[in-house]
Amino acid sequence: MELKGKAALVAGGGGGIGRAVALALAGAGAKTAVADIAKDNAAKVSGEIQALGVDGMACTVDLTKKADVDRMVSDVIARFGQIDILVNCQGWDRLEPFIESNEETWEKLLGINFKSVLYTAKAVLPHMISRGNGGKVVNIASDAGRVGSSWEAVYAGSKGAVIAFSKTIAREVARYKINVNVVCPGLTETPLLNAVRTQSEQTGKIIDAVTKATPFRRAAQPEEIAQAVLFLSSPAAAFITGQTLSVSGGLTMV
Repeated sequence: MELKGKAALVAGGGGGIGRAVALALAGAGAKTAVADIAKDNAAKVSGEIQALGVDGMACTVDLTKKADVDRMVSDVIARFGQIDILVNCQGWDRLEPFIESNEETWEKLLGINFKSVLYTAKAVLPHMISRGNGGKVVNIASDAGRVGSSWEAVYAGSKGAVIAFSKTIAREVARYKINVNVVCPGLTETPLLNAVRTQSEQTGKIIDAVTKATPFRRAAQPEEIAQAVLFLSSPAAAFITGQTLSVSGGLTMV
């Protein structure tokens, strides 16, 4: 899939799925900005992009703060002159029964998983509309947001919000030839999954149970998620919008 001449912004691109997405887009020829709260991680991925012979840019940003996001988007436009592709890969999770959770955890989950998506969309969509050349938005949600998941009530709620928001925005911006779609991973081998797996003995058992419930009996690799994002970011997906694609080894079939 050819993306030469395009510019991409990957929010949460410093590791895990985000890193794989940034490298996949850059591998297809897109100039790619890597936005992450971890400065060193963003710089490392940007260096990997440049090693591919593609222009890469590292952006240190707190995606839960609108002013930070607005500044970052302005910096990317100043560097690349355009943003054709926006991918939201940022995410955070903590497994615990809802009745044992607290408001501080809720706010962190909602801020990272949902409000940050609102901020990037609010900053990037007017730019895409004003250019008049269309655009692609791909938001990473989760199968938990489609069917629910034990010990992940607020996480699932935040990811469900991403799905509903994306479908609504897809309707609103279709007239501008902007596609908005969602990719829902199941378990994926990332630092976040490892953190959840080792959070406690019980969370480890939950991850093992979900792995066994996956027809392919394994977690995804980040690159497998990235290929779905690459497709939805490409001209091949020009007539696809408002859709939710699970890349979860058959964990959910809805």
